[in-house]
Amino acid sequence: MTVLQGHPANALPPITWQKLPADFPLPDEPVESNLQPLLAAALRESLELAGLILESMLIASNFGICATVGDKTIIKAPDWVYVPSVHPLPAGEIRRSYTPHAEGDKPALVMEFISATEGGEYSINPHYPYGKWYFYEQILKIPVYVIFHPQIGVLETHLLEQGKYQQQSPDENGRFWIEALGLFLGVWMGKKAELEGYWLRWWDRSGNLLPWGSELVEQERQRAEQERQRAEQERQRAEQAEQKAGKLAQRLRELGINPEEI
Repeated sequence: MTVLQGHPANALPPITWQKLPADFPLPDEPVESNLQPLLAAALRESLELAGLILESMLIASNFGICATVGDKTIIKAPDWVYVPSVHPLPAGEIRRSYTPHAEGDKPALVMEFISATEGGEYSINPHYPYGKWYFYEQILKIPVYVIFHPQIGVLETHLLEQGKYQQQSPDENGRFWIEALGLFLGVWMGKKAELEGYWLRWWDRSGNLLPWGSELVEQERQRAEQERQRAEQERQRAEQAEQKAGKLAQRLRELGINPEEI
């Protein structure tokens, strides 16, 4: 068990980091819309296809992050969480939750997606069971807290500075630099999984969009079509050259010249 002392000005009871027992009953919070898991999966998908996910990382959605405050176990399940490095599990064991410090690094980034009925993403309730904002800021001390409003396409990024979250301003492209991943995060309007709307996307340092699998398939289809067209144009050029040579040979024969002797 690892014990970390709270800030002197913080009235919190002692915070400890104890891995949950395997039979600990986790809260069963239903996903409020089918868009939330799709948003989370899309963020992971592009990272995975870009080869940016390492075995030592933990990237999960709607997954319990735990801390013990005084004698109470607190569990919050962000819509998306990124932990740079976690301790490997014994063979055959499945990770049901994650306790920072006891099981690896603390999360570098958490995201919450606002649904039609707000779920306390801005709550600073400093008492049990604690608001999400307060839990991420004061208990877990997560460096980056992202809040996304998919219905209206509004993205907020809050950085932990001197113990408090400060809202960041986007760059000239409307994107936010996420240092932990070395990528920009921004809003993209379009269609995925038959849903038209606002999505969160990653861009690299050069401003290149990290594609989804469906986009890579489309890119490959277009490349194959371009190659087919190039081959067809080459075939047509060869056929035209052959026809031209045949006409020239015919003309030479009409003049009494054997083209094979030229």
